[in-house]
Parts: sequence; C-alpha cells; structure tokens
Amino acid sequence: MLRRLAPALLTVLVVALGVTALAARPPQGTPQRTADFVVLAGIAGLRWEDVDPQTTPTLWRMAQDGSIGSLSVRSAHRPTCPVDGWLTLGAGSFAAWNGSRPAGGCPSAGVAVEQPDGIGANLPDQESVVQYNQQRLPWGTLPGSLSESVRCSVAIGPGAAVAAARPFGRVDRYASGLPADPRTLLGSCVLSIVDLGTVDGEDPTARAEAARVADAQLARVLAARPPRSLVLVAGISDTAQPSRLHVAVADGPGWERGWLTSASTGRDGYLQLVDLAPTALAALGRPMPERLFIGRPAVSTGGRPADLTEAINAPADADREAAAQRNVSGRFFTLLAGLQVLLALAVLPLLRRARPHAGPSGPTPAPARVVAVAELLLVAAALTVPAALLADAVPWWRGEHPAWIFAGVTASLVVAGTAAVRFVPGYAATLGPFGAVAGLTTLVVGLDVLTGARLQLNGVVGYSALQGGRYAGLGTVGLGVFLAGALLSAGWLAQRVHRRWRPAVMVAVGGLAVVVVGSPYLGSDPVGAIALTAGLSVAAAISAGGWLTISRLAWATMAALAVGIGFAVVELRRPAAERGSLGRFLSAVGDGTGGFTVHRSSTENFETLVNSPLTVLALAGGLLVWFALLQPWGGLTRLFGIYPAVRAALAGTAVAAVLGGLLDGAALDIAGAAAAVVVPMAALASLRVLGHAADRTRPGGGRSRDDGAGDDSGFGGNGPAGGGDGPTGGGGPLGAGHPRPISGPPAMVGRPPTPATPADQTPDEPAEPTPDAPAAPPAAPAQRPAEPSEADPSDTVPPPSGPPRQATRSSTEVAAP
Repeated sequence: MLRRLAPALLTVLVVALGVTALAARPPQGTPQRTADFVVLAGIAGLRWEDVDPQTTPTLWRMAQDGSIGSLSVRSAHRPTCPVDGWLTLGAGSFAAWNGSRPAGGCPSAGVAVEQPDGIGANLPDQESVVQYNQQRLPWGTLPGSLSESVRCSVAIGPGAAVAAARPFGRVDRYASGLPADPRTLLGSCVLSIVDLGTVDGEDPTARAEAARVADAQLARVLAARPPRSLVLVAGISDTAQPSRLHVAVADGPGWERGWLTSASTGRDGYLQLVDLAPTALAALGRPMPERLFIGRPAVSTGGRPADLTEAINAPADADREAAAQRNVSGRFFTLLAGLQVLLALAVLPLLRRARPHAGPSGPTPAPARVVAVAELLLVAAALTVPAALLADAVPWWRGEHPAWIFAGVTASLVVAGTAAVRFVPGYAATLGPFGAVAGLTTLVVGLDVLTGARLQLNGVVGYSALQGGRYAGLGTVGLGVFLAGALLSAGWLAQRVHRRWRPAVMVAVGGLAVVVVGSPYLGSDPVGAIALTAGLSVAAAISAGGWLTISRLAWATMAALAVGIGFAVVELRRPAAERGSLGRFLSAVGDGTGGFTVHRSSTENFETLVNSPLTVLALAGGLLVWFALLQPWGGLTRLFGIYPAVRAALAGTAVAAVLGGLLDGAALDIAGAAAAVVVPMAALASLRVLGHAADRTRPGGGRSRDDGAGDDSGFGGNGPAGGGDGPTGGGGPLGAGHPRPISGPPAMVGRPPTPATPADQTPDEPAEPTPDAPAAPPAAPAQRPAEPSEADPSDTVPPPSGPPRQATRSSTEVAAP
C-alpha cells in the first residue's frame, strides 16, 4: 500500500515546495510620499557615455548627490522614437504614436500643438492616438494616464506636451520653451514635465555639443525647482537603431547616492521608462489609476561606489555589453544550430553500424577511435551553451573585436569542459558522460542563479536589458538548459538506486530545481516552475519503469495544476501593486481585459517561432530523435528499456520544455535550449548501448532478489544500472575491449533447475535465471570465448576439478516492464 501511495505523497511534497518557493517574495514595502512637487526632465537619446564633469557639469553634480541607474526605454514600437518615449512616459505603459513612419525609423512629421488660450494647449491628434493604442496594440494602454492622476500638470516643450496631454488632448499648463524665470511655472502644479532637447547621431563632437546645451537647460530647471521637490532626469528614448540603455537620475529627499531600481526589473541599477509615471505618483503620495501601470515605482538602494566615476562606469559598461550582446547572440545560436545539425548527420552512420552482428554478415563496425572522437564531439556540443554562459565572466565586449574574443573564450571553455568530462572517473560507464554533462550543466546555471544571475544579464545566452522583458533570474535559454540538466541529473541519480526509491530521488532533486526556478529571490520564473513541476511529475511517475498510464498522467497533471492554483491564490491575495505577471493576468481576466495578454502571448509565440534560431535546434533535435534514435537501429528504445529512470528524465524534460515555452510566450526557444543539451547526450548513450547489444553477462553467485539483484537498480546486479554502467560494466566506445566473459559457470550436472516462486519476484520485475538454473542458449549461433584480460575479477568462479563446460547466458540488458 505504501508503495502505491508513494507517488501521490511525493507529488504533495513537490506541490508544497513549489508553492512555498513561489509564495515567498522579498518585502517591498509601500512607497511613501517623499516630495510635494515632481519635475520630470527628458533628454531624448542621452546615454551615460555622454556624461562627464566637463561637458555636463550640472548632471554630473546631480548624479553625485542623487541616485542613478540604466534606463531601458522599451515602448510599443521598436525603436522607441522620441514621440513614442514621451507618450509611454505619460501613459505608464507601453505606447506608440500612430501615423506613417519608415521601416525601422521614426515619424518625420512633428507633433501638432495648439494654444487656443495662451495658458494650456491642445493636441488635435490625441484622440486618434488613444484609439490606436486601445484598439490596435496589444497592451490596452491609455495615453494620458499620468496627467489624469493629478489635478494639474505643466508641460514645457512639444515632447513634454505629448506626455502631459490628457486622453482627450488637453494640456493644463504649457510653454513651448523654458521661460526666462521658470520658477512660477514649475511651482504652479505638483507635476511638471520638461523637454530638454535631443542628443542624437554617432559623432562624438555633435553629441557632446547637444549634451552641453541640454545640461545648461537642466541647470536653469534645478535653479528654479520648487522646495521639497523630486527631479527625475531621463534619456527618454532612442533616436535611431539599434536600441541602447540610457541615463536615469533622481535627486530629492530620500534619493541620496544610491542605485535606482524597481519591482519591474528586480535588479539594482536598472529602471524602465514605464516606471517613471508610477514613481512620480508614489513620490507625491497619489493613488495609482484604476487600470494599473505596467511599471512599478522606483526606489533607491545602497551599494553604490563612493567614487562617481566608478559608479557611472558600471551603467556605461552595461550599455556596451548589451549592444555587443545583440550583435553576437543571433550569430552564436545560428552557428550552434548549424553545427548541431551537421553533427547529427555525422552520427547517423555510426548508429547504423554501432550494433555488433553475431552472424557471418553485417555492417562493419566503425573504428573505435572514430567512435571515441564522435563521443567527445557530442559532449562538446552539449556543453556549448553552458560554456557560452560562463564566457560572460570575461569582459569580451570591451575588446576591439568582441565577437572573436567571445568565440575564443567559449571555445576554450568547451575544450576545458570536455576534457573534464573525459577524464572524470566513470567516463567509461554507459551513462558516465550523460551524468557528468547533466551535473556540470546544472552546476553552472544553478550557481549563476544563486549568485544573482549576473552572467545572464546582457549575456549572449541570457537576456538583454534592451529588450525590456527580464532583468533578473532565469532567462529563456537559462530555463531550458537548467531544467534539462536538473531532470537528467535526477534521472541519472535515480538509476543508481533501487527502483522503489527512484521516484523519491526524482522528487528530491527536481523539487530543489523547482524552488530555484520559482523563487523570487532566485529564478523569479513562476511559469517556468509550474512547467518544471509538470515535467517532474511525469518523470517521477515512470521512473520505476512501466508506461505513463492514465492514473499516472492524472496525478502528474494534478501536481502541476496544484502548484499553479496555489501560486495564483497567493498572488491574488497580495496588493494589486505587488502582484507578479500571473497575478496581473488573473486580475485582467477578472475585469475583462485578459484578452490583451492572451493576444500578446500568442503574438510573441508566433514571432519567436518564426524568427528564433532555437526553433531550428528544437525541430532538428525532434527529427533526429523520431526518425533515427527511436528507430530499431537507433538505440534509444533499448536505452529506455534498460534505464527507465533515464527514459523518465527525457520524457519529463520534453514536457517541461514545451509547456514552459507555450506559457511563457517563448514558443520552442526553451525546447531548443534543452535540446542543445539533451539530444547530444541521448545520441551518445544510444551509441554506447548499441555497442554492447551483443554482450553476454552472468550473475554472481549467492545473490537473491531481496538485495536488488536481477532488477535494473543500481545495487546488487551486473545489469545496466549497476552504478550507471552498461551491461558489461563498462560502457566505453565501441571496440574498447569492455565485454565480460561469455563463459558461464560450470554446469551443475544432475541437479534440476529451481523454478522461481511468487515470493522470489514481484510482478513488475523481470525474471532472471538463478545461479543454479541451467544456462539458456543465446540467440546467436556462435560466440567467441572471452579473453582473460576481459574478465571481471568480481565475476570469477572457481573452476571445478574437471574441465569446465562452456555455457552462455542471455545479456542482463533487459527492459523493465
């Protein structure tokens, strides 16, 4: 009874771990009112490389006294043109200006601003802009939400008018330029928005001159600022392709000498453009609008270097890294997909020739050296993505040729990792490389997550702050590689224990992975944690052997649903401003606006499916598995039969990767990242299993089923799971001389065979001849005698006084039922 209840009990444990990890969230606190006035000053295109004591002395002093950060200016249009940036600032959500624009460019016409009364202004195009954002774009943004949340607002300059215009186009107070004495105008309303100009182009001299002019205007604003005011300076937008990170500075009470951050980024020193509107309202102590902003209020955190030059170098360096990452990432994944496809094609003939034939005819086995080289190439292919992640520990983006430097560092790490796997103890075992690569992959990604995911931010195989999708935790590629490594490690470890303990091992290792993925302190990916829970439940259900029955599938599905429902309940109980992505989606479903999120997710899935090179990796891996490895000559079905825990791990990985991609809007990207690790290892293990398909072994004397002999557990047998080895105890390359002797024990003349009894075996374990049973003749008509050097001393049986009689036995490579 306990054995039948164990899967359900383990599922409850996974659910408890998952919900606990997902429910725990760092305390954020309620933003307190810190100012009576807020001034938002925007300079389109301003980057940290434009800021220095000589060119921008005012901004330099402001950064010295206040808090600074890198600003991601993502909007509803790529690139974020100045008019898009100003509109997004005033909306607090991703927005874009309608009208014609060249491909990848910005609208050529300026914004029409009418001043009918000399006090305020009117934007005649605002109504069409609101309709465009509400009906044509997937965000459901309402332009003018910021100005609607205060009684009165001031706009200085045409860009500021776009940000301050209410949804019907009215600007409360407006001036086309900064007055000679702006003190009265800035003090007339609690919220003032100022357009300080644009810094564009790539010519350093022109950029420096534009920054100097904007800095002089900023000096006048600071001189006229109202008492107890917060001044926010932001590089409000891009000015051309490609996108860059921009300046963000906050100066006022409570914002002294720190890093800017927000709950939307979760990382010190990073802020989004959509965070500025809720920051202004929070500083003024005003309530958020009914339709919540996408952004979250910014806060100031400690840890900034005392030296301002050193502090500014950090966001400037992050901008350079993000720009280099964008140029290198696409080429890296395209090259990786191409190389893995070529390697798969090269492995096919080796698979066809891997299985030895006992008869007089058959394909000639590939040379052992060729197979050994192919195995090392498969190991190197599986380690490429973890090596690329580690490569970001080296500042390759600072060099003159960053792409070549990154390629060199990654190649060196791949060679080092492959050598480490090759010389690790147990490499000769059938599952030796499988376990080593899985463990190394999990270790690399896990340590990065535990130390703040610094290698993934702006990393080639991580995520870019320029995209504005994620700033902390596990990215798409990291999630795919980590869940694959964790489940494969769990399967490898589970194969080494008795079958009744395999679900427990699976849950123990996989449960830790669920915590790492879902915890807001670590992976910060609740959707990934739910997908991993589903995959883990499937893996635990079939890890002891057998098929994925309806009942097993049912409790596996219930485990994933329980984690999702549990986290949803916890999310909905939080204040609206503190909810995560799942909580916001459920709230949107409740108020009837969830269709925007569904439409946006489906659009992202389609665009990613069509444009991502990881789709090629996923599809190529699936084709190799289906049309080669799962064929009778492919070896994977034999591997599954011998190592049910490995089969379970691979099945769980497939479920988690596909489900995570669909729920996260990543299409096949997560599956492609997982396939980059899983498929080469599956091909390598299949090669080794096929190489030992004709081996014959015999059980040692005196062992019974009570100690696990005869099943495929890791203890007490010569079988496949005996420490992860193959049927011969050494699963190295073909022709490496691993087969055990085929000569059986001496024949027991005159002694009848002892039949197995129900007490000797359980229904779900395969029967195995006992040492006293007569040897069963093999299927092959002829066997060669084993050489003495191939014999395993542990299997040596003292010969009788007379000449021994040769006997053969079937291989203990038996499939678990």
